[in-house]
Amino acid sequence: MATLVAPPAGGSTGGKPKEKKSQEEIAAEFQQLRNQQRNLVNNLNTIEMDLKEHKTVIDTLKTVESSRKCFRLIGGVLVEQTVEVVLPQLELNKAQLEKLIEEGKEQITKKGLEINQFKDEHNIKVRGQEPSQPAGSEKEESAADEKSSGNRNVLVGNL
Repeated sequence: MATLVAPPAGGSTGGKPKEKKSQEEIAAEFQQLRNQQRNLVNNLNTIEMDLKEHKTVIDTLKTVESSRKCFRLIGGVLVEQTVEVVLPQLELNKAQLEKLIEEGKEQITKKGLEINQFKDEHNIKVRGQEPSQPAGSEKEESAADEKSSGNRNVLVGNL
């Protein structure tokens, strides 16, 4: 885990509002900002996986007759419908997911700027960050995504 280094507490006591917070409070607030950013990234990854699944299903349904039965899971309930009913709904959902992804990326960027500003204001230095750790976990996640996406099936029945 990273070690935070806060400015020395015994420096000047000129009454600046920045120095009223203790080192522990500053570190806790910084960690909270980083956790918020991690949560945003996790949510974005989930939405991106949903988008990938929607694209796979849409591509599959485009190859079958529009009058064929298909089954869709809605709120934990399996619903029988036809391809011509489901396909437009999925395409609408896909467009909404793409919009959410763009908004999520903007939020992550804003949170990153907020974190950097906080670091600059409080002279925070982060030690012990290893760039190889996140890269390794991303490779493992993408490999897991490729494996799981290959096992996804769309259930399409005959009339």
